[in-house]
Amino acid sequence: MHDTPTISAHTPSARAELARRCHAVTEARWFALTVFALILANAALLGVETYTGLVADWHRPLRLAEHLCLAAFTVEIALRLGAHADRPRDFFKDPWNLFDLAVVLSAFLPVVRENTTILRLLRLARVLRTARFLPQLRVVLTAVVRSLPGTLSFLLVGALLLYVYAMVGWVFFGRHDPEHYGSIGRAVLSLFLLMTLDGIGDAVRAGLELSRWSLLYYASYVLIASFVLVNVLIGVVLTSLDEARQEERDEPEPAPETSDPHLLNARIAAARRALDDLQSELDRAAPAALTPGPTTPQ
Repeated sequence: MHDTPTISAHTPSARAELARRCHAVTEARWFALTVFALILANAALLGVETYTGLVADWHRPLRLAEHLCLAAFTVEIALRLGAHADRPRDFFKDPWNLFDLAVVLSAFLPVVRENTTILRLLRLARVLRTARFLPQLRVVLTAVVRSLPGTLSFLLVGALLLYVYAMVGWVFFGRHDPEHYGSIGRAVLSLFLLMTLDGIGDAVRAGLELSRWSLLYYASYVLIASFVLVNVLIGVVLTSLDEARQEERDEPEPAPETSDPHLLNARIAAARRALDDLQSELDRAAPAALTPGPTTPQ
């Protein structure tokens, strides 16, 4: 019988252990609720700072609360970075991680800290981080981003339509209604407001005093601008929303615990021990199988 050398399990590296511990914290429910509460508290602080009297009376406590929020967000992003210590590239593949990192790091830039307006806008951007914890809001924001190409095309067509109708309105109504059609700029502004059907009745009545053909002008504009273009825009947004929901459903689930290097090493070690025990049993059973048994008399 020969001895089979046993292979010990490799101990997890320090980076893998750090990633395991940080991942356990960031995936905990209490951690998500705490960060969500901090984001809401940051939003409430921004609202309180709009009251001059409260800022004058509570300047130091408000400033301390802001520094505490920034410190908490810094710890949070550090933990999220630590959760990807063994796979740093995975952290930067998530756009929400990049957004969180940019918002937090920007607060430490000297130029930003000296500019109160930019600093407040960055603090306001932290409110958008609630989308990380609200799946439906995340779907809506994704749909908005997806609809940008279609929206830009809609804006281009809408701008062309406004320009053409504004020029026609300036030609026909410029002399008689200079307040609304005295220049191309005023005509565009007037037609843009009419796109929402606000004041369309007054515009039609004023046009009928000049010519009955103005009814065709306003009717065609309302039909194309208010009904056709707006419905096209709604269709683009709804299509993007469906795509975002499908993407959310098709998003792969988080890797199970077997992806943890520490657990994988432990399971591999257990499998090796089981194989070693099986090999030992086979080695003990082999000599007995080779020994010939008693012969029966003829």
